[in-house]
Amino acid sequence: MSNDVPPAPSVALAIFCRKPVLGRGKRRLARCLGDVRTLVLATALLECVLEDAAAWPDELIISPAEASDAQWAGSLTSRPTWVVPQPDGNLGERIAAVDAAARARGCDRVLFIGSDAPSMRLEDLTAARAALDHSDVVLIPAVDGGVTLMGSRVAWPDLTDLPWSEVSLGEALEHRCLQTGRAVTRLAGSYDVDTPEDLARAVDQLAQDPRPARRRLHALLRELALSEPGAEDPGRAGVPR
Repeated sequence: MSNDVPPAPSVALAIFCRKPVLGRGKRRLARCLGDVRTLVLATALLECVLEDAAAWPDELIISPAEASDAQWAGSLTSRPTWVVPQPDGNLGERIAAVDAAARARGCDRVLFIGSDAPSMRLEDLTAARAALDHSDVVLIPAVDGGVTLMGSRVAWPDLTDLPWSEVSLGEALEHRCLQTGRAVTRLAGSYDVDTPEDLARAVDQLAQDPRPARRRLHALLRELALSEPGAEDPGRAGVPR
């Protein structure tokens, strides 16, 4: 009888991100903040997710939105990183393609996050990884109805026709997984930063966060709020409550 111990499952964290460029991305925020301040904010948000990626103990995938940004993506962190540009298609198609690439590389479990959920912690990522010990799918719902993390230990079902830009996404994603026989675990909810209303929540949630990138983001958010004429606190103008 062999005494060989089966190898531990290979787990990958895939970060979907877009290179911060003036006038591109975060259009709902740009209508409130302007292009220059939105670029600064997008850069600060990306620094937050990279802060956690540096401490992630398993395989790391950086997945830029544009194939032409592959070299940029590879320069974002000094730790070993696999760059997998997102292909064309809607978000469901892009997630499925990157997921398939990770599994072809030998990853048994793949977690997906974006670059705009600054309150997420390394502990949330490791809790999601642990949830896949007993569940096929793990989700961290967002307060706006979407998700801030989705992970699976099996290939995803067809995600193409899900309402990716709608508030019903989280419910639809969970329903699709359950409908196709996958056990789903939902962890405590979080939020992402997509609209002006989200900025006030970030100010509150990050007030006591000791992580350096989060301290810089918190200071930036307060600066954005107070830079508006007549603004007296983060609840005015630039960061509405």
